[in-house]
Amino acid sequence: MPGRHLQTILPRYFRPGFKVAYHREVITTEDDDFLDLAWAQPAQPDKPLVIILHGLEGNIDSFYAKGMMKALQQSGLDAVLMHFRNCSGEVNRQPRAYHSGETEDLGFLIRTLQQRFGQRPLAAVGFSLGGNVLAKYLGEQGEKSGLSAAAVVSAPHDLSSSCQVIRKSLGKIYQHYLLGRMKKSMARKLPQLQDTLALNEQQLRNINDLWDFDNQVTAPLHGFTDAEDYYLKSSAKPYLKRIATPTLIIHAEDDPMLAPEAVPRPEDVSHAVDLRVSKRGGHVGFISNKGLFGVEFWLEKAVPEFFAKHLGQS
Repeated sequence: MPGRHLQTILPRYFRPGFKVAYHREVITTEDDDFLDLAWAQPAQPDKPLVIILHGLEGNIDSFYAKGMMKALQQSGLDAVLMHFRNCSGEVNRQPRAYHSGETEDLGFLIRTLQQRFGQRPLAAVGFSLGGNVLAKYLGEQGEKSGLSAAAVVSAPHDLSSSCQVIRKSLGKIYQHYLLGRMKKSMARKLPQLQDTLALNEQQLRNINDLWDFDNQVTAPLHGFTDAEDYYLKSSAKPYLKRIATPTLIIHAEDDPMLAPEAVPRPEDVSHAVDLRVSKRGGHVGFISNKGLFGVEFWLEKAVPEFFAKHLGQS
């Protein structure tokens, strides 16, 4: 598919009515909050289990998430999607939400699955923001990740420079789209944030810049000094050399939502990383022609094949 913007925008329109069957489970976290999980159906409890992490303001209905869940099932793997806090449509109990560098919930889920399933192999795939979370977690944990394999797709490994790109790309259309979803999500939480954020509904509505949102909302809500402090401490790039889990990292050089600094080079990653950087693909796109009227979602081939290799599947 020609063009970075077509690769990024069109995939969501190629599957009208595409659905996956899933079972919802809500688990209680250690801070008395909850995580909303979407389990692929039918379950395959005798197969390796793959955790899916969605992107900014994504959910189980995001085209890439449900497409990957279906592809993993068809390749003989089980799958579960973890909704980041406040992304499942239900407001979380604690003031904090989620952000690009928050890895505690992922760690908690992995420990929970280990306790529940014993020696069952676990893997994870993260898209965009979820990819940054996963890569940072892998670097933090080193040999103790609890995962047998991982895949990271179109992650903004350098948050500050990528924020600047999103603010300008395609006439600010990407920023407008993301910011609208972020403000809608945060508006649901405002009643419980009166003692945490000095921000009312009108002030939230008036934010029209991604950096300003992170400076006024994301950073103070999660203990950072300001937006740049949040970007610096949450970017996964410094952690890539510490990854010990076999990990597939996929990027496109023409990604319209990432700065060049966010795309890793071979010297930026550890020996455990299989780094694949293509000339084209857009942001979580990577689609191509298949026949006269069809398209092929390359990610849904590459990621399951990588997991099959490292999880002992045929």
